[in-house]
Amino acid sequence: MVTVLMVDDDAELAAMVVELLQAQGMQVHSAGTAAQGMAALTRLQPDVLLLDLMLPDANGLDLCRRLREAGNDVPVLMLTARGDPFDRVLGLELGADDYLGKPFEPRELVARVRALARRLQAATRRRQLRFDGLTLDLLARRAVCQNEVLPLTSIEFKLLVALASQPGICVSRQALSAAVQPGNYKPMDRAVDVQVARLRKKLEAAPGGREWVETVRGEGYVFTGGLPGPSL
Repeated sequence: MVTVLMVDDDAELAAMVVELLQAQGMQVHSAGTAAQGMAALTRLQPDVLLLDLMLPDANGLDLCRRLREAGNDVPVLMLTARGDPFDRVLGLELGADDYLGKPFEPRELVARVRALARRLQAATRRRQLRFDGLTLDLLARRAVCQNEVLPLTSIEFKLLVALASQPGICVSRQALSAAVQPGNYKPMDRAVDVQVARLRKKLEAAPGGREWVETVRGEGYVFTGGLPGPSL
């Protein structure tokens, strides 16, 4: 389900948008000030942010800029009654993903929100590998099993990514060595075996523990988690 946060001090408009998007199967929340919006953004982590240009306690453009400077890449759709092209261009330059003037056609708003949600889903698929109960975040370099972050070392995470990137396919010790330590130095097969054994123990000890990695005698290891699932 797509989660949308609308930050706008027009209570009547916000109520209309909430009703409109909920009818499209989305989960929608609203906030009337920038301060309330920032708090809700942290709590909800929405898929799309609808942000008014003029708020009682802040300028929407400044808020968008601060979000991007903080590394928050939530898709932002700016909403404003001001039709000045300069504001539109400035908003996009400061990190907004789209711009919609008020009043707007409800169907256009729905279409734009859906487009931003699809863009987020595509970006998420590029940076995550997701399986039944296990998610590998390639940017954050962490593995999450049943909502619990696994205490993997850097080497263990690299091994897991190398295996999970090719589910159902045997990965040789040589390929795993290259994934862990690219370059001329190649650890011995035994060292790879030890690291894989440690990885397997941590995976099996995780919530809903299972045997994610199997040994193919004389060849290497295979990730048995199945094909990656949808990212959202």
